[in-house]
Amino acid sequence: MEHALAKVSSRQRTHELLEIASAGDKVSRVVDVGLIVLILLSVISIVLESVQVINDSYHVYFYWFEVISVSIFTVEYILRIWSCVESSKNIKSTCSNYIIRVRYSFSFSAVIDLLAILPFYLMMFGLFGNADMRFLRSFRLLRIFKLTRYSAAFDVLNIVFKENIRAFGAAFFVLLVVMLLAASGMYYFEHEAQPKHFSSIFASMWWASTTLTTVGYGDVTPITGAGKVFGVLITVVGVGMVALPTAILASAFSEQLRLRANKYENLADRAYEDGILTLDEKEELESLREELGLAKGVAEQILANEEEKIMLAKDNQDDNKCPHCGNDLIATNQANPIALIKAI
Repeated sequence: MEHALAKVSSRQRTHELLEIASAGDKVSRVVDVGLIVLILLSVISIVLESVQVINDSYHVYFYWFEVISVSIFTVEYILRIWSCVESSKNIKSTCSNYIIRVRYSFSFSAVIDLLAILPFYLMMFGLFGNADMRFLRSFRLLRIFKLTRYSAAFDVLNIVFKENIRAFGAAFFVLLVVMLLAASGMYYFEHEAQPKHFSSIFASMWWASTTLTTVGYGDVTPITGAGKVFGVLITVVGVGMVALPTAILASAFSEQLRLRANKYENLADRAYEDGILTLDEKEELESLREELGLAKGVAEQILANEEEKIMLAKDNQDDNKCPHCGNDLIATNQANPIALIKAI
């Protein structure tokens, strides 16, 4: 029984070390910083390796650094799979540990962790036979996405996309419809004048996409009068259409930041109910601030506002007390109006 408890305890601690460090957990903070540095160095190594001159001179160093980094990422991946059952959302789950681990292995972060190490093993064991496997090297750059679990900004962005998926879908659908109409119109106006560039509506989609997204490469442009007028109209429409998803994203992102600030403010309000901010409450607030990704300046301003509320409430209470006896003036007035007159 003691061995089982020790096993559970070590698994829980492993989960705590691999997840974002809570306030006061210095060991977990070191693990987080170490993994972040390793990810950044790994990505830099991949970029430098693509420079032929550098690769020729330091190929051996690049290879052994890849071996070491992949080994660490492999251990990390295995430990995350093993300890995922200890997460707050899984610890009360009625599913078996096997089901929880399988479900976690298909999550976004777990898939990224797998793709970070998979190319190395595929190339090492030659599972593609004699095929050219150099394209697998590009997949190693997906390691940069491992940083998303350490960034609150990516967490906010993920929530924004999940909660506004229908709005984004509607915006992109309208953009697709406008793009199809633009390609059809340009094909109608420019087909005879430029049969090579506007040979079909499908071929005209290139002009429509570059125009609506305001990229405008200039390799395909209308030359007829009607085509130029139509092109101007589509360009104006394109500015608004591209701005629509951007506006949705910006608005939703700002709303999420506001909700996170409100969540922190609510906890601060509860912490200040007794007028005193204890050490445990400070640690809880700091932990929540890091979890929500709030800037220290924003958190300090919220706490300053809460302190000001406490001071104002205290001043109001002092104003309602008699300067001579210290009793509540309202209570004294209601109980003995003559005593109040004498006090004055």
